[in-house]
Amino acid sequence: MDSASHALSRSRLDRLKLERLRALLSAILPGNTLYAAKFAGRDLAIESFADLVHWPFTLKEDLVAGAAASGRPANLTYATENYVRCHQTSGTRGRPLPVFDTAADWVWWMDCWREILGRAAVGPGDRVLVASSFGPFLGFWSGFEGVLARGAMAIPTGGMSTLARLEMARSLSATVLLATPSYALHLAEVATENGIHLPSLPIRQVIVAGEPGGSIPSVRARIAAAWGADVLDHAGASEVGPWGVGDRQGRGVEVLEPWFHPEFIAIDTGRPAAPGEVSELVLTTLGRCGAPVIRYRTGDLVRPAWPTSDEIAAGESPWVRLEGGILGRADDMLVVRGVNIFPAAIDGIIRGFPEVAEYRLTVFSRESLDELALEIEDQRDDPARVARELAVRLGLRVGVTAVSAGSLPRFEGKGRRIVDRRSDRGEHPRTHA
Repeated sequence: MDSASHALSRSRLDRLKLERLRALLSAILPGNTLYAAKFAGRDLAIESFADLVHWPFTLKEDLVAGAAASGRPANLTYATENYVRCHQTSGTRGRPLPVFDTAADWVWWMDCWREILGRAAVGPGDRVLVASSFGPFLGFWSGFEGVLARGAMAIPTGGMSTLARLEMARSLSATVLLATPSYALHLAEVATENGIHLPSLPIRQVIVAGEPGGSIPSVRARIAAAWGADVLDHAGASEVGPWGVGDRQGRGVEVLEPWFHPEFIAIDTGRPAAPGEVSELVLTTLGRCGAPVIRYRTGDLVRPAWPTSDEIAAGESPWVRLEGGILGRADDMLVVRGVNIFPAAIDGIIRGFPEVAEYRLTVFSRESLDELALEIEDQRDDPARVARELAVRLGLRVGVTAVSAGSLPRFEGKGRRIVDRRSDRGEHPRTHA
């Protein structure tokens, strides 16, 4: 198709999204008490997405407060007996939030997952090993059932050790792995310790989610090399849905715009952000009528890039792309001596050293000055080279020390490798800079 035809595809997408937003509002009001209250007295005759700037945001605190008061999520549209799915958020940032879905909502989830797994060409004949403990956390449950919706075999591994999961992958000739980036690397580490050559397994695709690493070049490269497989990133949130999928070039994550409308607000002013500006991602579900979120402030920091007409003409998706994926979270961004540091940037630097198996970064105060101390499990036992690279890339002096192999925590779910102790008192162990 020529450029005009591709430009019309973006126009058609926007019309589809407006139709879905109008249908959502019609379905949830006035039954949804959260949004009936938020939108009371407002004109909801939306003509374009530019009108949304006048609507109130939804905060996680809105959902948490309602759940604490009633035991059920605050954004439910229907009576409890209409819901067939009960899950919860991961709880990495406080008390887990309950999440309910109707049968129709779950169909919506599966539509999103078909798109995500289609990007990885997952289908009949594939055997997908889902490396998750399968507690009430929603993310991997939806991925598991998404695999079934694509007609592939889904292999559950809840309650299994890391070595047992590797044996399951070998014995069942798994072709796809679904895991967090941290756990994909930990599986590779355990495989090496036990003489298992991962590239000899038939796994051709690793799909990662739950952490920013899938769009960080050095992390992607390590996972790809360890498994001898392609790596695809995915982003989502239990209270929002599976909203993003990596592009095949590894440049970042595309928002699944037929199912979600994204907005981007500048982190300092709250105004609409410019292309390429670091901003907070705001999402509206275009569906999931039983538990919608409208203008939900995710807290995720991203850098949006809209495809040009030339890129669309060349076959690029018209969906907005987040360059580098999720850079971090607004509440995780560290300000150290006036320098903004994102966890994804730290991860990208350290994963560039293949000999470093794991790390932990601690921020603390000494004599009113912020300090950074990094512990690494380093096969070369040469922390000075890592310290030099951090100084060059971050513009900050970081104390780095090597610790014994296996002494730092491993993570099956979302990794928490940065510890901010600036409110603590006392001395910190000496480190090598």
